[in-house]
Amino acid sequence: MTIQLKIEHLTKKFKSFKALDDINITLNSGEVLGYIGPNGAGKSTTIRSILGILNPTSGKVEIFGQDAFTNAAKIHEKIAYVPGDVYLWPNLTGGETIDLLLKMNNQKHTSLTDDLINDFDLDTSKKNKTYSKGNRQKVALIAAFSTDAEIYIFDEPTSGLDPLNEEIFKKHLKALKKSGKSILLSSHILSEVEEVADRISIIREGKIIETGTLEQMQYLTNTLIEANVKNSPTEIKNIKGITNLVIKNNKVSFQVNADNLNNAINYLTSLGLVSLRSTKPTLEQIFLQYYKMSGDNNE
Repeated sequence: MTIQLKIEHLTKKFKSFKALDDINITLNSGEVLGYIGPNGAGKSTTIRSILGILNPTSGKVEIFGQDAFTNAAKIHEKIAYVPGDVYLWPNLTGGETIDLLLKMNNQKHTSLTDDLINDFDLDTSKKNKTYSKGNRQKVALIAAFSTDAEIYIFDEPTSGLDPLNEEIFKKHLKALKKSGKSILLSSHILSEVEEVADRISIIREGKIIETGTLEQMQYLTNTLIEANVKNSPTEIKNIKGITNLVIKNNKVSFQVNADNLNNAINYLTSLGLVSLRSTKPTLEQIFLQYYKMSGDNNE
């Protein structure tokens, strides 16, 4: 597995404001890295640094082993990028725009482009000024997926798309991954990230507060337990690590951290288990828990 993108100790200041604070990120070949955080956390600043638009205050960003800022023009030949807000030439048609975007990146309209137009159900004969936000996103996505790049950067790519087109986006993203491409996906749709990402980085106030696989993050956070037992479970409140405890007759539900999960299960077993259901936290629950642990009461 080859490291395609490496960010080391990246800090970016705007006067006295520190938008990025000593962040470290790697993106490997054939990998989808989910990059999540609320508005203002530093995601867009990170992406602009990767694209060579912003020069780091300190630290470095390397793509294909080259400095992302000083070698931006050369690096961009192997990068496809889709922002969350797409602005297009108003008097060009969607089809003309797709072909122009491809030509600007030394690419050609192929049968894959036609398949993408059909999949996303885009009327390419209409002018861009008549398109909704979702259709403008489709134009950018079709151009990006038609591009033979090494790294694909998606920043809120499905903004404005309906659920059907979100599924089409995920289908083509998975095809890129299968072909060995590297993908950085920044999205507020956490279920989307959860489904496709190999690893996830969570950023808060310019700092990476956690990076890992979903499974690793699930282990570090609470598990939901729902059980029905033969004897009264009231003493479970004395087990450490249990939160959100609800007891109704011989039915009990609670959340428990990984360190105390076995103690809780053993206690329930001693009461005579009738039924037991264990639910791992979703990425959304993990995200909210990490922000709560980090002292952010607004998320």
